[in-house]
Amino acid sequence: MTDTTANGHAHDRGHEQTVAHVSTDQHQEHPIRVYLIVWGWLFVLSACSYLVDYVHLQGILRWSLILIFMVLKAGLIVAVFMHMMWERPALSYAILLPPVAVLVFVAIMVFESDYTALMRMTFFGGGP
Repeated sequence: MTDTTANGHAHDRGHEQTVAHVSTDQHQEHPIRVYLIVWGWLFVLSACSYLVDYVHLQGILRWSLILIFMVLKAGLIVAVFMHMMWERPALSYAILLPPVAVLVFVAIMVFESDYTALMRMTFFGGGP
């Protein structure tokens, strides 16, 4: 069916309804089971994180376990609740690779700082 607008242009209403129908068909539903499983894993990981403090672990073991649990929880949240698991790989890489690159550069700076401190103590003597 064709209508004429105020400007005199022909407008096809049948095509508009088809386009609107196609755009709503692309909505993606995820089963509630996936969200409940992720919620359960988040609960277990949080309990493990609190258990680290409850058991009074100390030193590098404590901090490494807390950081591992934190990264796992963040990964689950980003993958499922922010729908990154269902996105195109290019979009996922665009969002996830920059923080990974920052972490790599921070690790490089940590190793470089030890070298710089050693060189300063060697050539300038003494400590800070």
